[in-house]
Amino acid sequence: MRIVWNDVEAGAAGQADGRTVSIAGFPVAAPGARTARRFLLVREAPCCPGCAPRSPNGHVAIEAKAPLPMTAGALRLRGVWRAGAQAGHRLTEAELAEPPGWGGLTRRAALMGPLMCLPAGATATAAEVLQAGTPVDLHSHAGGLASVRRVSMGQSLDPIAAPMKKGGMAAICFAIVSDGPTQKVMTDGRIHPYRDPDPGELYKFGQAAFALANATARTQGLAIVVNAAGLKNSPGVIIAAEGADFLEGRVDRVDEAYTKWSLRHLQLTHYRVNELGDIQTEPPVHGGLTDTGAEVIRRCNRLGIVVDVAHGTYDLVKRAASVTTKPLVLSHTSLTPRPGQFSRQISADHARVIASTGGVIGVWPPEAVYPTLDAMAVGMARLADVVGVDHVGLGSDMRGLVGASVLPDYDRVPDLAAALLKAGFSATNTAKILGGNYVRVFAACTGAG
Repeated sequence: MRIVWNDVEAGAAGQADGRTVSIAGFPVAAPGARTARRFLLVREAPCCPGCAPRSPNGHVAIEAKAPLPMTAGALRLRGVWRAGAQAGHRLTEAELAEPPGWGGLTRRAALMGPLMCLPAGATATAAEVLQAGTPVDLHSHAGGLASVRRVSMGQSLDPIAAPMKKGGMAAICFAIVSDGPTQKVMTDGRIHPYRDPDPGELYKFGQAAFALANATARTQGLAIVVNAAGLKNSPGVIIAAEGADFLEGRVDRVDEAYTKWSLRHLQLTHYRVNELGDIQTEPPVHGGLTDTGAEVIRRCNRLGIVVDVAHGTYDLVKRAASVTTKPLVLSHTSLTPRPGQFSRQISADHARVIASTGGVIGVWPPEAVYPTLDAMAVGMARLADVVGVDHVGLGSDMRGLVGASVLPDYDRVPDLAAALLKAGFSATNTAKILGGNYVRVFAACTGAG
């Protein structure tokens, strides 16, 4: 019988008590030990022994028949499973089921590369993880930026800087919504376009939204981040657009937004099938990404703008991956085994396409998907199992969700960090998920500065 870490972390491995099982993981023993009979086995390679998860469901205590090699790689072990609730699980009479470094662990574990070792080691707190990292939200309408009324009337947005500082955020991808005037929540509880835009309408509205985003950053003392070096000037905003509808099919307007409004993160589609491609929530029209959409991606690659394929269909994403020369982002979604018709969730194959470009997938916090932050952390772990921890991020869709959110403001980010640590992620990998992975992609797309 094979034990998988999802069952261990979810407390569902008790049924294997007393049975001979196999499990793969990374050994954690005393510093410098070349062999050991008693050690911990963990899901992902920690940066140091002190960073090994201490949760009872975050490790397995190994009692081996004979000393086993404490390799830097993965071990697959065979032994007798001893389930434990409070004390944690044990594997007794353990021996190697595969040669050391066999390489069969999930891609998530194979991609583990330490970024840092926090001074607090085994007792690293959520606050210390956030302070040591660069927390970035891949998708946000904080302050009410998605409000058609506020944009149309030029009204001030709600406070953003204070919650960001309280939550330890370095930056947010601050997204305008240029197709807002043509969409609304329908009787099915979902957002749909309800009319066609007038010529020039979405361009004009987009300009007003960009102006409000830039003005908000200035008045609230938030830096406008244009390259990776700018992330040091936190807290800051990365000017983003959810949907390229303001282009109205004109590729040259990408250059204008880049220069005039400091656009550095562009989501191709939103809630209307536009000139760039099809969307998940409406019947397909184009068969995926259009030629215009492909040219917009090329223009973004040349200028230094992150390309975001959230809301795009699987066919759109596959062609986008074949066109881009830079990593893609899918800023806000969640993983599901079988996405329903018109669902905003994605399949494992959909996620793997993003990871294949070196990109990042932002996990979002709708209460209907994840009722608690602990559940959201487990959802992030499941995505990491599919694509690797280097390709998982946070996409809060702040102030953009139709329903309730388990992350309603940035002052809850430390609670999410704590939930990730509780779920068994090391401090290093928690920092990756909460921003480090996006920083890597942002630098690859925009330059180091």
